[in-house]
Amino acid sequence: MIHSRAGSVVFQHVKKQFGAFTAIHDLSITIEPGQLVTLLGPSGCGKTTTLRMLAGLEHPTSGQILIGGKDVTMLPANERDVSMVFQSYALFPHMSSLDNVAYGLESSGMKRKDARERAEEGLKLVGLAGMGARLPAELSGGQQQRVAVARALVLEPQVLLLDEPLSNLDARLRRQVRTEIRELQQRLGFTAVYVTHDQDEALAVSDRIIIMKDGVIAQEGSPRDLYEAPASAFIADFMGEANVVACDVIRVEGADATIRIGALEHRVPSRNARPGPAKLAVRPNSITLEPASTAAFPGRITHAAYLGDHVEYEVETGTGRLFVVDPAVERALPPATDVAVGFKGRGIAIIND
Repeated sequence: MIHSRAGSVVFQHVKKQFGAFTAIHDLSITIEPGQLVTLLGPSGCGKTTTLRMLAGLEHPTSGQILIGGKDVTMLPANERDVSMVFQSYALFPHMSSLDNVAYGLESSGMKRKDARERAEEGLKLVGLAGMGARLPAELSGGQQQRVAVARALVLEPQVLLLDEPLSNLDARLRRQVRTEIRELQQRLGFTAVYVTHDQDEALAVSDRIIIMKDGVIAQEGSPRDLYEAPASAFIADFMGEANVVACDVIRVEGADATIRIGALEHRVPSRNARPGPAKLAVRPNSITLEPASTAAFPGRITHAAYLGDHVEYEVETGTGRLFVVDPAVERALPPATDVAVGFKGRGIAIIND
């Protein structure tokens, strides 16, 4: 029986330099046992370097890394209780799926019979029972990925590391496999650190997301917090498209603030805002378009595109161009239509840039 031995992960003031270049600046992270935490960010932000330091493939210039309370900062990769699922899967092409899964167990000294029994169990766990005799070339991309996950899980690591695990799959298969990974993680309760640059992937699988930029943490929190309450224009735009518009904060009353754009007033969470000029992040699906006869915030549609289950609009306003996503396909509005722009109750946040 494959068991979870979920361990905690702690980075304490970790710094990583490559020559004169500092890739990671004073990074401190705590991941609780049984959490799936995603490191998210654009290329070059430091997320893969962070994962490689956790795996023991790189060592920090300074600071401390602990796994399950044990200091592993300078330990080599083979002395850390972690397993890694690589972007390329890294399966041995000449070995069967069963032999690929059993390889790490046999290399660690487990008897061949016991290793193969656990490997069979691992394949069953990821939905590949009865497919152990197949070579990697005889499997689909999604099946190869599941073999790689099974190979990591049978080692019963304290922490499972996943480096862009779905990037080689097409969009539909990515959705399927990310669901399988999340369900497996929740069922077994293992700790996982997941690296991706795909926002939808991060939102779908994570207990917590850490967004990195230029080697530091830009913001961290639950998927809902990061999407609905971005701390900056960078976070708002990176976590799905957002319109960043100028506004005036006219009142702050406890946890709420009243903002004004043109003659339109709207209440939003205050987020420590003060009266005066500010910026607002508005999700495209949080904007409403109505007939312009009583427009408090007028606009004109400059572009409309029908995409089956929604219509995308570009709307020119006095504060700039807005991108709007409207599910009301039955009343699609043509370009050159004058509209009144309004806001829904969610997906709108004052940002602190």
